[in-house]
Amino acid sequence: MKKNQIDIITLGCSKNLVDSESLMRLFQRKGFVCKHDAERVEGEYVVINTCGFIEDAKQESIDTILEFAQAREEGLIAGLYVMGCLSQRYQKELEAEIPQVDKYYGKFNYKQLLEDLPAPTQKADEKASVKQDTTPSHYSYIKISEGCDRNCAYCAIPIITGKHVSRPKEEILDEVRALVAEGVKEFQVIAQELTYYGVDLYGKRKIAELIDEMAQIKGVKWIRLHYAYPNQFPMELLDVMRRNDNVCKYLDIALQHISDRMLDRMRRNTTKQETMHLIEKLREAMPGIHLRTTLMVGFPGETEEDFKELMEFTRWARFERMGAFAYSEEEGTYSAEHYEDDVPKEVKEARLSKLMRLQQGISAEIEAEKIGKTMKVIVDRREGDYYVGRTEFCSPEVDPEVLIPVANRRLRKGCFYDVKITGAEEFDLYGEVV
Repeated sequence: MKKNQIDIITLGCSKNLVDSESLMRLFQRKGFVCKHDAERVEGEYVVINTCGFIEDAKQESIDTILEFAQAREEGLIAGLYVMGCLSQRYQKELEAEIPQVDKYYGKFNYKQLLEDLPAPTQKADEKASVKQDTTPSHYSYIKISEGCDRNCAYCAIPIITGKHVSRPKEEILDEVRALVAEGVKEFQVIAQELTYYGVDLYGKRKIAELIDEMAQIKGVKWIRLHYAYPNQFPMELLDVMRRNDNVCKYLDIALQHISDRMLDRMRRNTTKQETMHLIEKLREAMPGIHLRTTLMVGFPGETEEDFKELMEFTRWARFERMGAFAYSEEEGTYSAEHYEDDVPKEVKEARLSKLMRLQQGISAEIEAEKIGKTMKVIVDRREGDYYVGRTEFCSPEVDPEVLIPVANRRLRKGCFYDVKITGAEEFDLYGEVV
């Protein structure tokens, strides 16, 4: 094991990634060397940042803890620490079941690690970079708030994270400026509920104002918005998109379902008519906008008629980006306490497969429409005979990529190029620099 090195493993969403970055920065300023999601763990200490959102994510977190608990027992690492959503929710149970972990932390007290670990033997680096090596050097995630005031029936996030808490606007803008100074060009703005930003601090929604001011910072090339809520959507945000070319024409807005009966049971505080009207308004106000959504199948009480309605809606909406998942009962949520999980697992899986096959065809058609167009692309990396990049309509990790043949031409990671699209698959594009 390498003395003074901490290996940090991040599970779950990009909001967890931001927490890991914050911790890495603090450790580095104290004198530790930090590695993130390394292929080979060699550090003196391991910190696992867990996810506790749905059953599959919880199981992955538990399996990872168990793997490193064994390494701790075998003396391969000197200390094992666990933080994040899973331990926020189940700390006592984890302490009892996996005692090999030196200490568990929740989602908000993990900075105590700085006091609990022995001081490193090497000199502190008080000027450690703001940007961490968790993502390529040209983009970062910016978390503008934590928690959620919504009470969707299925969701454990408010149980884990508590009420919505916005970060002060100037603190966010200062972070963006610091990242730009270190070479970051692209910013993924994230929150559990992006559109509610500012209500707790300023008495009203300030998301449009925040993004507008962020767009004015010299060096900010792309801003992309994630995790909006459809109810009372702030349409002034679209005015900001129109005014600023560096605000990507992209919006991640989770809808979950479309059947009025399901929306009511899910406690979504919206209706089918309102949802469809919002989509029409978004597309009318911002032609060419790419909408990403998340849909759920198998929620308690979902009938074949409800699912059929969801399929018809998906055909109508033609989302450029869509993810879907099957309902998983989470203890402590409204649905777990008030509804029977009555849709059989095989039915959930069949519906999920059918919905995703439909979206696969829609995505193939939408991507094929881009053939012959010239699009601005940022290069993320090289893989074999291709450079791999993205357009403004593609968020890292989850959206289609653009594959550009190397063809004896050197492209630089983090730089923008005009690329003519020459081919398309269901979830990827091919192109050539012009």
